[in-house]
Amino acid sequence: MADAFRFPIRVKPRARQNHVGGLWGVDDDLVVSVQSPAVDGKANASVIKVLAEALDVRKADIAIIGGLHNRSKVVAVRGLNANAQARLAMLQRGRDPKS
Repeated sequence: MADAFRFPIRVKPRARQNHVGGLWGVDDDLVVSVQSPAVDGKANASVIKVLAEALDVRKADIAIIGGLHNRSKVVAVRGLNANAQARLAMLQRGRDPKS
């Protein structure tokens, strides 16, 4: 994914609900909460699914490229068009782009 847009995320596994929004830490990681536990890659699979839905891109266009076994990860999104970039900016501000 050489042509992909990369950004840091902070995963919260075993959350009450799946949710994307807000920033965490000094590096302003995007917060991704998933209901799945951090066992056998279940949380990572959920992260990809939840991010794809939030950014309105295909799951195949998202990859976790750093931090596979950590809560702090780096994801790459291929084909991030202007609409998806605007959605990402809203999510970082903690706003729901669907409303």
